[in-house]
Amino acid sequence: MSLAAAPTAQKVGGGAHPRDVLLGAQASGIQLPVCDHYSGVEVRMRKSLQLQAEMTQEFGTCVFDATLDCEDGAPVGGEAEHAALVTELALGAAQEARVAVRVHPVDHPSFEADIAQIAGKAGHRLRHIMVPKVESVADVERAERALVQAGAGHLPLQVLIESPAAVHRAFEIAAHPRVQSLSFGLMDFVSAHGGAIPAQGMTSAGQFTHPLVVRAKLEIASACHAHGKVPSHCVVTEFSDTQAMRAAGQRAAHEFGFTRMWSIHPAQIRPILEAMAPNAADIDQATEIVLAAQAADWAPISHQGHLHDRASYRFFWHLLERAHSTGRRLPAEVRPFFTHNEGDGHA
Repeated sequence: MSLAAAPTAQKVGGGAHPRDVLLGAQASGIQLPVCDHYSGVEVRMRKSLQLQAEMTQEFGTCVFDATLDCEDGAPVGGEAEHAALVTELALGAAQEARVAVRVHPVDHPSFEADIAQIAGKAGHRLRHIMVPKVESVADVERAERALVQAGAGHLPLQVLIESPAAVHRAFEIAAHPRVQSLSFGLMDFVSAHGGAIPAQGMTSAGQFTHPLVVRAKLEIASACHAHGKVPSHCVVTEFSDTQAMRAAGQRAAHEFGFTRMWSIHPAQIRPILEAMAPNAADIDQATEIVLAAQAADWAPISHQGHLHDRASYRFFWHLLERAHSTGRRLPAEVRPFFTHNEGDGHA
């Protein structure tokens, strides 16, 4: 079936939405931008919020989360002042901005003060709280209690897995209902091995070849997909090498199953979007199949000699969602699927 023969946009608007039909227990209903951009210095935090607004205007959707960083951004001894600054920035962000905050680890003296200050005062403007150095479900539960105590019990948690023990517990952590996403902390993970993993394991190329690092990435991605959560890939420190950034993003997405990736420099955002975006031919194919499926009330169809049913429909629907989240231009027939506000990260 060609695009010209596809059902009209009116059918899209009147038929059942794919999200209402296709998302099962292990198919994530969490919708997050594929890029999570971190900054902790005041001028860079302000610029990240400005850049987010500019790129939202350019692409017609928010293509990255702006995460304000307390863990690495706060000077030692100035944690309270930094938390107050982050609160001010979150409260002053545009209403439609996607703003998050990375707080200190749960065993840090400033953790509870971070939550009380930031989530307590600006929780209604935040999309999530990122908690670093999570070692177990007990850490998640401690963070959850702190959010509830601060009056921000609605906020999801994203967690950073940074040690061999945490990787071992990744499935348990991903299963917690408060957890929205697991990120891999490459640098701390390598350092935790006491020199057993060479420095090459922290590079854009070496992190995809050392067996222990590869195993950790696969465990985290698998845990997330098993529980309908979002696996978020680690940083690439060669921030000026856009080719290395793009290559790492493509490997993370195509070989390791990650659907989100960290940025630590504005120059990394566009290569991440490009690396994780489907190509035009795949978008056209997904459009044809999803529209034909909807026209058939989601019964099995034949498309170009291949049988498709709800199992493959789900795949092609996720592809269209990823195309939208990366700012790709969608065929007119499926744009109405994405005309509604994106809400709080859930479909």
